[in-house]
Amino acid sequence: MAESFDVVTGAFGYSGQYIARRLLDHGRGVRTLTNSPDRSDPFDGQVEIHPFNFDQPDKLKQSLRGATTLYNTYWVRFNHRLFDFDDAVRNTLALFEAAREAGVQRIVHVSITNPSETSPLAYFRGKARLERALKSLGVSYAILRPAVLFGREDILINNIAWMLRRFPVFGVFGNGRYLLSPIYVDDLAQLAVDQGAGSENVTIDAVGPDSFTYRDMVASIGRIIGRSRRIVSVSPGMGHALGWLVGKCVGDVVITKEEIRGLMDGLLWIDSPPAGDTRLMEWAKDHRGELGQRYTSEIGRRKDRVTAYAAR
Repeated sequence: MAESFDVVTGAFGYSGQYIARRLLDHGRGVRTLTNSPDRSDPFDGQVEIHPFNFDQPDKLKQSLRGATTLYNTYWVRFNHRLFDFDDAVRNTLALFEAAREAGVQRIVHVSITNPSETSPLAYFRGKARLERALKSLGVSYAILRPAVLFGREDILINNIAWMLRRFPVFGVFGNGRYLLSPIYVDDLAQLAVDQGAGSENVTIDAVGPDSFTYRDMVASIGRIIGRSRRIVSVSPGMGHALGWLVGKCVGDVVITKEEIRGLMDGLLWIDSPPAGDTRLMEWAKDHRGELGQRYTSEIGRRKDRVTAYAAR
């Protein structure tokens, strides 16, 4: 390990992998904290591996000691018997405290657009609680608030394309006119690394250069992959039921009631200057041959702690 190094949570995962790659490209030493120490290593041993040790504070603190910056991407997408939001909040609070006690100089934390502690949605409520805790921690911080991420290892955009390839119609919740501001995962990674080198306490809406209605985004992806489909409006309840049915077939949670409500309430959009330059539809055109060819399973990733994300 280099004398000067940073810690990235989940460097063998999705956004953490891109942040770690950017840091290595900048000549930084990188250590990762992970629940998947046996996952296929995309860095050929360049990244030092430590388990999270959330339940052993001294070991967690020791794994952070000497680091300049902590890049935190740790979170869960929904409540499940394998994981839940309460655990994710508790674990992240332990991580923040361990970083402070270990002398970490700066924390770059990935949050979400429109967090609120009064939100009825546990995802957004938990993220807001963590932002408040980080701001009062006494450590220099940068909070990044992305909406939807897209990239080769993505779930949402890929699985929309997967369904468009396989079904003659595509259902959107309600009128589908709620907005999203997707950001390319590597643009988020570059923003994170740039902010890691700073010292000012900042909160940044990490959105991409384009906004789409959900209906228009689905239609555009369909055209790009050569699967233009009839798009129909369905009630949130019917949409969730259809998602549950598909989920039973693929062994996954396709979408939750909370995710549907977050979409329809416009929580994945905010009117802010873009933090990245990569346009979703241009990226989709460049990857049209592979986009949606295989279903990407959230539960599969949680259960299989060996296979690399990109290999699925």
